[in-house]
Amino acid sequence: MRPRILLSSSKGSCDSYEQAVLQSGGIPSAFYCPPLDTGYDGLILCGGGDIDPIHFDQANSGSQNIDPERDAAELALVWAYLSAGKPILGICRGCQVVNVAMGGSLVQDLPDNLRPFHTSGGEKGLIHPVRAAEGSFFAQTYGPHFMVNSYHHQAVSALGEGLCPTVRSEGGVVEAMEHEQLPILCVQFHPERMAFGLRKSDTVDGEAVFRWLMERCSAAAERR
Repeated sequence: MRPRILLSSSKGSCDSYEQAVLQSGGIPSAFYCPPLDTGYDGLILCGGGDIDPIHFDQANSGSQNIDPERDAAELALVWAYLSAGKPILGICRGCQVVNVAMGGSLVQDLPDNLRPFHTSGGEKGLIHPVRAAEGSFFAQTYGPHFMVNSYHHQAVSALGEGLCPTVRSEGGVVEAMEHEQLPILCVQFHPERMAFGLRKSDTVDGEAVFRWLMERCSAAAERR
């Protein structure tokens, strides 16, 4: 049975995320501010605007395009899926939402020496090298060094409980996290733009990130 995946997205199109789920074997259901429903086999938090820094006890010092309704919906979804023990994949904003939901904080605006490597390049983003921690999912999948895309001006700062930074850029920016015990994977880059019909020649194949999710959701799908 194919896993059913809930996608929480911005108000715009999230076709690339839906296509990645479909082509990796899942059935996507995408919503802006989804209802609190843990009946799906897994959760994807998609990219988008910034989280209100009030959620990590800071004043606004560079956060943009804040959507309080989406913040509330997605933080509640993270807590609900954690309680249900179901897999979560956080992508870009989603990576940051998971970190904040688990008690972490964010760099609200990358400093001048790092911003050009992460926030330029238009909607397609930039390509840059990253380094994976030994033994991590990413090191086992892609090796110790590999290339990813980048389109973000915020980043993980203090880590949420149980989250391990398993991929960093050369400037030290956290590019991916794995949980010590729970089925949680977070990426600051955009694997949906590096997979299937959007596969790039200058990055690794993002399909593996979606396969990670499908493999962990399959058991729940079989129990339905």
